[in-house]
Amino acid sequence: PVDGKTGPMPTACWTCKSPDVPRIMNEQGDLEYFTGKWAKYGSDIINPIGCVDCHNPKTMELQVNRKYLDDGLKAAGLTPLADATHQEMRTMVCAQCHVEYYFKKTDNGKGGKAAVVTLPWAEGTTVDDMERYYDNIDFKDWTHKISKTPMLKTQHPGYEMYLTGAHGKNNVSCADCHMPYKREGGVKYTDHNIGNPLENMENTCMTCHRVSEKSLLATIAEKKKRKTELHKKSMVQIAAAHLEAGKAWEVGATEAEMAPVLKDIRHAQWRWDYAVASHPAFFHAPEETLRVLGTALEKAGNARIKLA
Repeated sequence: PVDGKTGPMPTACWTCKSPDVPRIMNEQGDLEYFTGKWAKYGSDIINPIGCVDCHNPKTMELQVNRKYLDDGLKAAGLTPLADATHQEMRTMVCAQCHVEYYFKKTDNGKGGKAAVVTLPWAEGTTVDDMERYYDNIDFKDWTHKISKTPMLKTQHPGYEMYLTGAHGKNNVSCADCHMPYKREGGVKYTDHNIGNPLENMENTCMTCHRVSEKSLLATIAEKKKRKTELHKKSMVQIAAAHLEAGKAWEVGATEAEMAPVLKDIRHAQWRWDYAVASHPAFFHAPEETLRVLGTALEKAGNARIKLA
């Protein structure tokens, strides 16, 4: 039923979809916006991502309209938005959506619960930090039907992975690569045709990298191949661990015996998913991507040893 109160998805699922979202947040307050189901705002949120998602409409200065990013930065001990430089803001406007998050059930002051978009950064922004955060609050997205593991579903931690790579560590912004500067006559401006940097290498990669495009593309392809190899191996081991856990339950394993096994499976799949859901993580942070997948394999293997 589409009545604004029922249905599978909360209003929070609209959060990164439209410039109408910050307008509603300003009009109704965050807690009211985060209360209810998807259909509640189905007729109000009608515009795709647009100018006001990144720019102050009066000054055109870069701005972030979604408060949870600033809350997350402060929780992690990172530079708050009020102190961010213009170059940092060229990343922050992207980070307000391209991050890991969960919906924190919060009292809305009206006797109900709001599903508030929350960044799990209170322990830090690495895969290990966020895993520890979720474990500490005993959070799960769902329970696996075969293994009975309390699972975590990674969203899209693009910003967090970017921080660990060479570009992030050298303050190369998202916009530098995905919205490069271009010139027309005497005017220099940011290209708002957001896209793949590899389709515009003359204005993206080659402004810094002093190698041929062919050489750079070959290196990128090699990194992707390495990621895919460990990605596929991780899937095989994690799937086997789920199935073997199911068999262990079937033959009479106890909850006490299974607890350390399920923790390993939970962590293994979280890390595998993290390396994949972060989209081009192999490009933004190839070393960290391989480390995360390596630990996913390790944890899946540990689970299978304990099960055996």
